[in-house]
Amino acid sequence: MNVEATVPMNIDVRASSSSSPSPWSRLSKRLNADSDGYGPIKGTLGTRRIGLIWLAANLVVTTLLTGTLFVPGVSWPLAIGLIIAGSLVGGVVLVLIGNIGTRTGLPTMSLTKGAFGLRGSFLAVAANVVILMGWSWVQAMLAGVTVNFLVEQATGFSNPVLFSVLCQLFVVGLAIFGHAGIAKVEPWLALVILAIMAYIFFVAFTSYPPADFAALKVDATLGWSGITVLDVVIATAISWTVLSAEFNRLAKTQAAGVVGSGIGYVLSTVLSMSLGATAIAYVVLAGGEPVGFDPSVIVGAFGAPLAIVIFLSVMATNTMVVYGMVSSVVNMAPTRRIRFLPTALVLGAISVLGATWLALLEQFTSFLTVVGALFLPVFAIMIVDYYIVHKGHYGPDILRGRGGQFWYQGGVNIAAIVVWLVGASTSVILTYVTPSPIGATIPTFVISFVLYLGWALLFRRIRADRPISHHLTQTENAIANPESQENAHR
Repeated sequence: MNVEATVPMNIDVRASSSSSPSPWSRLSKRLNADSDGYGPIKGTLGTRRIGLIWLAANLVVTTLLTGTLFVPGVSWPLAIGLIIAGSLVGGVVLVLIGNIGTRTGLPTMSLTKGAFGLRGSFLAVAANVVILMGWSWVQAMLAGVTVNFLVEQATGFSNPVLFSVLCQLFVVGLAIFGHAGIAKVEPWLALVILAIMAYIFFVAFTSYPPADFAALKVDATLGWSGITVLDVVIATAISWTVLSAEFNRLAKTQAAGVVGSGIGYVLSTVLSMSLGATAIAYVVLAGGEPVGFDPSVIVGAFGAPLAIVIFLSVMATNTMVVYGMVSSVVNMAPTRRIRFLPTALVLGAISVLGATWLALLEQFTSFLTVVGALFLPVFAIMIVDYYIVHKGHYGPDILRGRGGQFWYQGGVNIAAIVVWLVGASTSVILTYVTPSPIGATIPTFVISFVLYLGWALLFRRIRADRPISHHLTQTENAIANPESQENAHR
């Protein structure tokens, strides 16, 4: 009798324990719930909040150090003028792509399905992960080099690879467990960074008058010209555009997204790059060597306050970059089979290993060239496809796994792929083979834009009607049952 009473009790205990989820499962489930997940999001943020997000995002060491590359390769006033002009030009593309995110609720890489097809967009996602991975490596290295410089000054111990890895490990942990908190704290970090930047500008201009900066002798041997500076500044905006819809889909209205991102991005880029150009000019005026894209040079000139700016900016921005990589992969297809936690661990491990490749810092301008070559054509195609071909409307077919108006041929729009390849080739040719007197970025964008528009006109792909644009969250059953929505457009 005791045996009979014991058996079912043991069975119940085993059943209960076997049904209890493991710690891994519980953590994975919580992280999936906390992540953005697949599908559109209805934004709630106003102009001020979106502006602060963009201001914080681009107050980052890579943007600051990009400015150190320009002077004295070109004059300080010309560098400042080109930084402003390039930020405005590149900002137009960033705002237009970001606005599609506000209107639809989808992140940037999900939006590529409209032009490239439900499967063709996987190529853009792969390119995006490569670019963001490169950014995460560069930022981790810069943080590591900065920390190493301070530690070496204080103790004599030097190991920049070790500190780069430690910084990236911290970033990966924040991306997995603390990305939501970083997103909330980032605007406040931006205010701290702005205050320190103001101090550095104050030190520079009270040590030497602006006239001395303007009179600094140009060193033509550094290989810079006005057009190459402009190309790099525009390429910086393009590199941020890969995340523009991620940020701007959080906006409550189109006006909030457009005004907030436009002001926030341009202001942060101009301030950061101008600070870099001014800081390296200060170093030269003080008798130092103009070594660009080396944080230790300007930290040595301005001390711990600038090191704090570099470290805080990397921790905040690089966390969101790593999270953006994971989000791009998780959102790649309308399925829950791609889980947040294992994806984050794999990509995080690669980002940590890559942080040991310090030689990449010497190839930063080449890296920006690759960014421009890969994504300028993509964004030109996306702008034509959304605003002209589809008249500012993507229906819920864009959320499907297969079929519908974005299926094209086997899930791929061959025309978009061909234009992308032509655009990327144009960028490389105009940069390395036959340098263009008007640079590579603007011609690449224009050629890609015109080619895709020409295809749309030739094959009558432009909608004849005037569709009423609805946010995808407002379409009933748009996510749960997109197959029942909007038939393919012919």
